[in-house]
Amino acid sequence: MPKLERKNQTASMIREGYQFLGNRRRGLQSNIFEAHILGEKVICLSGEQAAALFYDTEKFIRKGAMPKRFQETLTGEGGVQSLDGVAHRHRKEAFMSLMSAEKINQLKEMLKDQWERKLNDFEKQQEVNVYSEAQELLLRLACQWAGVPLKEKEVQEKKEAIIQLFESPVTLGYKQWKAKKARQELETWIGGLIKSVRKGDLIPFEGTAMKVFAFHRDEQDELLNENIAAVEVLNIIRPIVAISIYIAFEVHAMIQHPEHQKRLASEDEKDLQDFVQEVRRLYPFFPFNAARVKEDFKWEGYVFKKGTLTMLDFYGTNHDPTIWNNPEVFDPTRFKDEPITPYNLIPQGGGEFILNHRCAGEWVTIEVMKVSLDYFANRMTFDVPKQDLSYSLVNIPSIPKSKIILKNVRRKD
Repeated sequence: MPKLERKNQTASMIREGYQFLGNRRRGLQSNIFEAHILGEKVICLSGEQAAALFYDTEKFIRKGAMPKRFQETLTGEGGVQSLDGVAHRHRKEAFMSLMSAEKINQLKEMLKDQWERKLNDFEKQQEVNVYSEAQELLLRLACQWAGVPLKEKEVQEKKEAIIQLFESPVTLGYKQWKAKKARQELETWIGGLIKSVRKGDLIPFEGTAMKVFAFHRDEQDELLNENIAAVEVLNIIRPIVAISIYIAFEVHAMIQHPEHQKRLASEDEKDLQDFVQEVRRLYPFFPFNAARVKEDFKWEGYVFKKGTLTMLDFYGTNHDPTIWNNPEVFDPTRFKDEPITPYNLIPQGGGEFILNHRCAGEWVTIEVMKVSLDYFANRMTFDVPKQDLSYSLVNIPSIPKSKIILKNVRRKD
C-alpha cells in the first residue's frame, strides 16, 4: 500500500480541506494509500469501487470511527451514525419511516408555503442574503415537519445554535467550545419536549420525528433515553437546515451558468433534478467519512488490519475523472449518459439506506433543493449585484463568500 512519507499529515489536511485526499491520490497515483492523521494510521480510499468496499458492513464498522469533536457538535453522541449491525438497522428503520413518499410530499407542500411567505418578504427587502434567509426558512420547515413547536421569539436563537453544529465541527478553540455549548443547549431543549410528549403534555402528529423518537424502542425493546431521542430529532432538524448550503450553491450555479435557464423553465421535472444532482456532485459538502476495519481482510492485494481507521473521499469520488467526464465542468446534461449508482455520486454517503450508512435524508435534500430551485429559477426575478461569489475548498463547510446577495427580488407575473 502506498504511504505518505511525512509522519503526520493532520496539519496538511486542515490546510487543504476538501482537496487533501485528492491531492495525495493524484500524487501517489493510487485510489488507496496510507497516511498518519490525528495521531494514528489511516487508510485512505477514493473512487467507486472503494466506496462499495467502504460500505460493506462485513468489512467496516462505525463504532469508534468518528472523532469525538464531531459527535460533540455535528452529530451528537449515541446517534444512528455511531451504530452498527442490528442496532443500526433498527434505528435506521425509524428514520426511514419518516421518508415515505407521503411524508416527503407533505414536506414539499410545507416548503412551498414557506417559500410563498418568504417571497412576500423578499419583495419588501432592499437586499436578500440567500444563505441566511434559507437557514431561517428551513428551520421553520424542519420544526413544522418534525412536530417540534417553535415560538417566533425562538427562531433566531435556535437558528444561530443549529448553524453552529454544521459550520464548526472542524474548528478549534472558542468556536469549537461555542458549538459544543450550542449542541448541549439544543439537546436540553429537545429533551424537554421529548419528556413533555411522554407525559402527554405535548401531542405531536403521528409520523413526525417527535412522535417516532419519543416512543421508539431499541432492539432490546427499551425506550430511548431522553437525550438520545433528542439527538435523533436533531439529526432530522440539523441536516434540513444545512441544506441552506446547497441552496446557496444552486443559486450560485444559476448565476454562473445562465445557459441552463431555459432548461430549468421546462415543465420536465427531470431537468430540475439533473441540475440539483450536478450541484450536489460538483460543489463541496461533506469532504469524507470514516469507519474502522471490522476484521482483517485483503482487498486489491492490500492488507486491512482490524481496528484501522479508514477514510473514504466523498469530494474526490464526486470529481473522479475515471467516473465523470470533465468532472470540474458544471454540466447537468451529463446524467443522460453518465448514470448515477449507489457508489459514484456520494455527497451524502453511499450504499443502501437501511443496510449502510447512507444519509437517511438524501431524498429530503434532493426534493428541498428542487422546490427551492424552481422558486429561484421560475417564480421570481432578481438582480445580482457585484459581490465575491468565490468559495474555498479549504474551509469546511465551504460556503460562497458573499452568501449570495440578490437585489430587487420580485414575484414573476
